[in-house]
Amino acid sequence: MIDSTLLTRLVAEAELDGVVQLVVGAIVEDGGKVLLLKRPADDFMGGIFELPSGKVEPGEDLKSALVREVEEETGLQVAVATAYLGSFDYLSGSGKKSRQFNFVVAVEATEPVVLQEHDEFLWAPIEDELPVTDAVKTVFEAYRGPQAS
Repeated sequence: MIDSTLLTRLVAEAELDGVVQLVVGAIVEDGGKVLLLKRPADDFMGGIFELPSGKVEPGEDLKSALVREVEEETGLQVAVATAYLGSFDYLSGSGKKSRQFNFVVAVEATEPVVLQEHDEFLWAPIEDELPVTDAVKTVFEAYRGPQAS
């Protein structure tokens, strides 16, 4: 379970850093494999694999956004967010300074995955070299822990 005090602090720090768009990302694991989603070719950063993720809506807290985005992008129901793995900053397609907060979530069931916004999904072995951006690789390194180094 994620402490709400931590979530409040993360949002406050982002505001102080001039971040204008908050994003949440989720690691969903099943049997040593993690769920990755492939962005449509004609979208911002098209064709890359990424975590289930999305923008925090105005007035929405990080936890609510995490649950909503995982469900919207995968059809999976989040049971609980179990850990915070850190964040990374980037410029959005519209040039906004964005910060993605990344969490480990447990879902009620890992199937069926129902895509709404992506071209395909992949359950990738966590030990493999994953086909993601360097920023997301850093999130996976934190998830694997010190033994992965």
